[in-house]
Parts: sequence; structure tokens; C-alpha cells
Amino acid sequence: MSQCYFCQKNISEIDYKQKDVLRNFLSAQFKIYPQRKTHLCAKHQRQLKKAVKRARIAGLLSFTIHEQR
Repeated sequence: MSQCYFCQKNISEIDYKQKDVLRNFLSAQFKIYPQRKTHLCAKHQRQLKKAVKRARIAGLLSFTIHEQR
């Protein structure tokens, strides 16, 4: 099992404004990957969830895919 991405980089707090980092943990449908897929520790998985939700509210990340019709 690999170590947590944020523990390896010595990142203690996940910032919601770093949308490029957060985007790595979202699926193509903009769903947050589960902990077994992200290989994050429980602490950072909770922080990731909170940061993604804050970024969505702030308008930095989309809630869903925008389909072109």
C-alpha cells in the first residue's frame, strides 16, 4: 500500500484554492474518489472532501459535467 500523497509532501492543510491538486482526486464525472482509490490517510481524505466542497461553493470546481447539447 502506498503512502498518502499529502503526507509524502508534508502538507498538513489542504487548501481549497489549489484546484489543480483537487482535480487529481475527482473522477471524470466530478465525483470525489473513495479513500481506497486515492490512497489517502483518513485525516487527509476528510480534509480533501471539505476542500472540494468549499471549492465547488466558491465556483472554482464544477458540481457536475456541463453537457453540450
